[in-house]
Amino acid sequence: MLKSLFSIALLATSFSSLAAWQLQNDSSKLSFVSVKKDTIGEVHHFKTLSGTIADDGKLSLEIDLTSVETNIPIRNERMQSMLFNTKAFPKLTLSADVSKELAAMKNAPTHVFSVPATLSLNGIEKTLSIEVFVARTSQDDLLVSAMTPVVINASDFNLDTGVAALQKVAGLPNIARAVPVTFVLHFAK
Repeated sequence: MLKSLFSIALLATSFSSLAAWQLQNDSSKLSFVSVKKDTIGEVHHFKTLSGTIADDGKLSLEIDLTSVETNIPIRNERMQSMLFNTKAFPKLTLSADVSKELAAMKNAPTHVFSVPATLSLNGIEKTLSIEVFVARTSQDDLLVSAMTPVVINASDFNLDTGVAALQKVAGLPNIARAVPVTFVLHFAK
């Protein structure tokens, strides 16, 4: 009987450690850097992120591409229509199974993981390996940040035409086709 109770308690503890987590948009940020004219780098971000880590460890992240913020309204509009084609593809999605990584967090409040994730952008899916630093700041809070920037290549997601259109309308000699992305994501139970 005691053995059965212990097993049930252990199982309950395992499941509670995988309880659903919700992304907290106000305390999360995903930024990217664009480089024009070979030497001018600018940092941009998205204002609207949403996501969950389900009970089974499935991570789902959505980025509202219409929420791109470059601090220049006309550039925001151009990126939405010319680069991201938000009428057809308003969101970027990322999914991953992080059940093993969450289980490893039981033994330490911080950890570094390399997570294979599926990124869907502009109707194209690609699997990326993303190195993250995860910190459990309390029983109900997780912070996940990029340990190294994630480099997104425009050609991988058929965005070259959009970059060329932005370059032409802005009268620029070039815009880099590889874009480093960083993030800090706050999940709460």
